[in-house]
Amino acid sequence: MGITIVLGYLAAVVIGVTLGLLGSGGSILTVPALVYLFHIPAALATTYSLFVVGFGAAVGAGDYARKDLVDWRTLLAFGLPSSVGMFLTRGLLVPVLPEVLYESGSLKIERDHAMIVLFAFLMLWAAIAMLRPAKEGPAKPVQRRLVLAGYGVCVGALMGLVGAGGGFLIVPALTTLAKLDMRRAAGTSLAVIAMNSLLGFAGAATRQVIEWPLVLGVAALTAAGIGLGSWLAGRIETDRLKRGFGFFVLVMALFILGKELLLV
Repeated sequence: MGITIVLGYLAAVVIGVTLGLLGSGGSILTVPALVYLFHIPAALATTYSLFVVGFGAAVGAGDYARKDLVDWRTLLAFGLPSSVGMFLTRGLLVPVLPEVLYESGSLKIERDHAMIVLFAFLMLWAAIAMLRPAKEGPAKPVQRRLVLAGYGVCVGALMGLVGAGGGFLIVPALTTLAKLDMRRAAGTSLAVIAMNSLLGFAGAATRQVIEWPLVLGVAALTAAGIGLGSWLAGRIETDRLKRGFGFFVLVMALFILGKELLLV
């Protein structure tokens, strides 16, 4: 077993711990880990990521639910619209994307390259969002629900396209629009991630060859990490951890952009 594979399995535990602590963040590391440590093509890595993140998030959501830290009404209000976005993107858009998106002369933009660059920009945006102070959402409940549903569709579409769980986009929405406290937002976020990620994986798995030993091994370690993260959540100041993770994601995003855009 090569050193990068060992690092990949260790990364799976770290990803799970982060998801368990914050209900977000760890999933955006799954695709880079699969691409750079397990050497999986980016398009296939997004599919693997959906199962790994979905399975782990389901385990974590169950643990939070047992502690009564999942808001089921918000789960339906946000989760169902996001499922629509996930289904439309993963089922209709991703399958028809060509391997070469654009080619003119010496310029050639391949699908896998474009997806990992898009993912890095999404990580960069997420890092900035994590590091900035949270903004208050609309005051009226009906207005908040409508905005929450529309936001859910957009998040689901992004999840389907890049294979991320989307928790780094979900948690801010749940705290500002649904007015949930951080721990309840984390538990509800994990439930949304599990539902959408497994739905997206089910739609894509029939069209791709899945290396199940690898996927199940990474998923199991991620689930174990989520259990540890959930246990730690009540013992660590999550705001400080979230800020630290924001800086980590920022560094990761800049590394990927540098590798893909400057060193190619």
